[in-house]
Amino acid sequence: MSKLGNLGARLHHGEVGYDFIKNRKIWYGVSILITVVAIVGLAVRGLHMGIEFQGGAVFTTPKNMSASVAQAETYAEEASGHDAIVQKLGDGSLRIQIAAIDTSTSDKIKTALSEDLDVEAERINADLVGPSWGEQIANKAWQGLGIFLFLVVIYLAIAFEWRMAVAAFVALIHDITITVGIYALVGFEVTPGTVIGLLTILGYSLYDTVVVFDSLKEQTADITKQSRWTYSEIANRSINSTLVRSVNTTVVALLPVGALLFIGGGVLGAGMLNDISLSLFVGLAAGAYSSIFIATPLVADLKEREPSMRSLKKRVLAKRALGADADGEPKGVRVPGDDRENGSDDDAAAVVGPRDSSAPRSRGRGRPSGKRR
Repeated sequence: MSKLGNLGARLHHGEVGYDFIKNRKIWYGVSILITVVAIVGLAVRGLHMGIEFQGGAVFTTPKNMSASVAQAETYAEEASGHDAIVQKLGDGSLRIQIAAIDTSTSDKIKTALSEDLDVEAERINADLVGPSWGEQIANKAWQGLGIFLFLVVIYLAIAFEWRMAVAAFVALIHDITITVGIYALVGFEVTPGTVIGLLTILGYSLYDTVVVFDSLKEQTADITKQSRWTYSEIANRSINSTLVRSVNTTVVALLPVGALLFIGGGVLGAGMLNDISLSLFVGLAAGAYSSIFIATPLVADLKEREPSMRSLKKRVLAKRALGADADGEPKGVRVPGDDRENGSDDDAAAVVGPRDSSAPRSRGRGRPSGKRR
């Protein structure tokens, strides 16, 4: 852990770092590929909407049923004439979902299931959801998502600037598309728990993005007053300085969510845990990725198109072509925390690259000690 903390400190001070901005086209290509796969999966397989959104009935049997999931699914489909989803819960009971049926049909299905499963009809619990209520729930979910995205864009445009708002919006759409696409590919059922998980991971993704943006805003406050570093280089410094923090918070969040998904959903067979944990797991990972590899590089691309940033870049490259930076130091030399008394504006910018502070080993050799003999 001490090594990780030391690495985080060195990243924060710019002593080491990875050039995320330079390789942004690679990250854009990876994101586009993943997004295309998600969209194709969504178009081909579609989302498996739960009965909360399309209406239907849920039958829950008593505990410790001897019938298997495949047998119960066959019984339910024969009794209803519709596709059925059967899950075996941790206590041995069966959860049977059948969409698009009404109350009268539900009673007949319940009677048929009691005979096939050899259990009293009174011991089978039936919950009905009307199609109109399910449609209202779906509309409310879309409205909530739209309002959330609108408020996010407005907030970021006020707190930072419109370019950062656009980049954050693109990152959020990226996370939503990937999460929904994986839901379609895996075939998990979309329930209200899924919507809750989706909104949760959007907030988490935005949190990571705002952390990087805040660092970037602080370090580029007077960027045009210096001639040492371009906007993209300072943006890269902002990513590296918050990298360990982003990785740590993501890993800490993924561990309990992974336990919910693989242990609670996989081992215990809890259906609701599957619904919410998959969206959280995929969304948290996608959100951490987009805040580092998509949002900030996109902001750098948008800012570098400004006339002032293009002019700054020309000045920086021109000085580097002369073999020295604005302070007359050789290229590639980094002076972190340099507070010279001359008050040069060039010292206000963030810096990147390793510091060459090694002194000649031969210094002081052969000198008299100064002691009298």
